[in-house]
Amino acid sequence: MMTTLVASRVSPGRVGAVIGRNVGALRSGPSYWIVLLSGFFEPLLYLLSIGVGVGALIGELTVDGRTMPYATFVAPAMLAVSAMSGALAETTFNFFFKLKYMKTFEAVLATPVRPIEIAVGELVWAIVRGSLYTVIFLVVMVVMGLVEPGWALAAFPATVLVGLAFGGLGMAVSTLMRGWQDFDLMGTGQFALFLFSGTFSPVQGYPVGVEVLIQLTPLYHAVELVRGLCMGVLGWGLLGHAAYLVVLAGAGVWFASRRLSRTLCD
Repeated sequence: MMTTLVASRVSPGRVGAVIGRNVGALRSGPSYWIVLLSGFFEPLLYLLSIGVGVGALIGELTVDGRTMPYATFVAPAMLAVSAMSGALAETTFNFFFKLKYMKTFEAVLATPVRPIEIAVGELVWAIVRGSLYTVIFLVVMVVMGLVEPGWALAAFPATVLVGLAFGGLGMAVSTLMRGWQDFDLMGTGQFALFLFSGTFSPVQGYPVGVEVLIQLTPLYHAVELVRGLCMGVLGWGLLGHAAYLVVLAGAGVWFASRRLSRTLCD
């Protein structure tokens, strides 16, 4: 219902204008491209160092009755992390800078564009950035033999959904930030998700209380969805993970647009 309400208030043309403004920023020079591409390498380095390097010591891993090389287990998680990192980078640091310091959104609101359309436009742009990371990462996985090409294609829409969910979450969090110091807290939370969302070990290995807590977090659902598709393990549980991410995205966009209205229009 919330997602339907948001969609009914959005003009595609005005959303496109917000996206076009971000596309125009690409022409400002090579520095933006360097920043844009830099976020791709962290998950790749973790895949090579831990998935492949440590994986050579671990050998094979058995999860839910399926035995697989450790790198095959880690790679889909790093793919989900790539989508998350791309979306969060655009909707946290960049979004906050435009909101608090450049006053970009105040200028945009002088046009017919409304806060909800700013939020949706910024979210779509974040998805584009996250999708750029995941396409490159999927190619690397296919070349390394960590996923079949057909399942890589099936996993790509899931990575777009992951970017959508974390983009909405990132914008919502950014509207609550008081200053750059608050990003230290966000970074700590993001790193904790990165380590304890079934990325490097099955969550079933944790105590029951910790396992339940992990299963409430968004990256866990992202990892499980992407991993299931990469491995060709289909089931109703994947729909549950997808539904969680859809709700998170809708709630994030709604909350961010409300906060933008209060901050910029009052």
